[in-house]
Amino acid sequence: MDGSIDRALAKLRALDGTVDAIGLGGIDVYLYAGTQRYALRDGLRLLDAVKITPVVDGSGLKNTLEREAVGYLASELGITLAGKRVLMVSALDRFGMAQALVAAGAEVIFGDFIFALDLDKPVHGLAEFEEMARRYLPDACKLPFQFFYPTGKKQDRPPQPKYPEYYDDAEIIAGDFHFMRQFMPDRLDGKMVLTNTLTGRDIEELRARGVTSLVTTTPDFGGRSFGTNVVEAALIALLGKAWSEVTEADYAHMLGALQLRPRVIDLQPA
Repeated sequence: MDGSIDRALAKLRALDGTVDAIGLGGIDVYLYAGTQRYALRDGLRLLDAVKITPVVDGSGLKNTLEREAVGYLASELGITLAGKRVLMVSALDRFGMAQALVAAGAEVIFGDFIFALDLDKPVHGLAEFEEMARRYLPDACKLPFQFFYPTGKKQDRPPQPKYPEYYDDAEIIAGDFHFMRQFMPDRLDGKMVLTNTLTGRDIEELRARGVTSLVTTTPDFGGRSFGTNVVEAALIALLGKAWSEVTEADYAHMLGALQLRPRVIDLQPA
């Protein structure tokens, strides 16, 4: 919808009742920090426009699939996360991944407030992160979503480097790819990237910038990894339940039955 909330609302109303499930891409309905859930005003507008069809934003799946992706790094790839310097460019929309990285012993910097709100205040712990969320998010969630996140054609423009020192210092860069890309520096030599929603062109761009390895939390579907909202919508359609009725156990069962695994790509083979 090229970032237009009005066009998205019209499309959602037209689709309602004609499809099995809808995944909201490029926008979140809910952000999470600890036990608190924060609703984005524009996300709720889209959610409320759909009256019949189950609609999701990917957040339910992130809390299961992306936690497992972090565990996969250690159990299947033998990557030791303890002591690794991780830049989590956006933890509010991937709190499960953030918690899993901290639990694995990684030294995580939460970049949400640096990059979204332009506050050069690196947050180093979950407790501090949750306190910052309580302080800033109730008001920030009322702002247009485009204030935080690149939408439409902004996703295709060249990156505009911002606070490159945080990218430079990290060994692993994690989080939403579009959010990560809009601020990343020209060189990312030797870094691992943990993300999703990449096309073949995106992968080649990371390779050209020197990224060593790429892990996508969703599998390879025809040469690209789709957002969690797409995969969650497919699971919702298979489950035949409303979003509010689906439990973590439901997601865990489906992920196990479908054997969905992260995709791992060595971008700089010897």
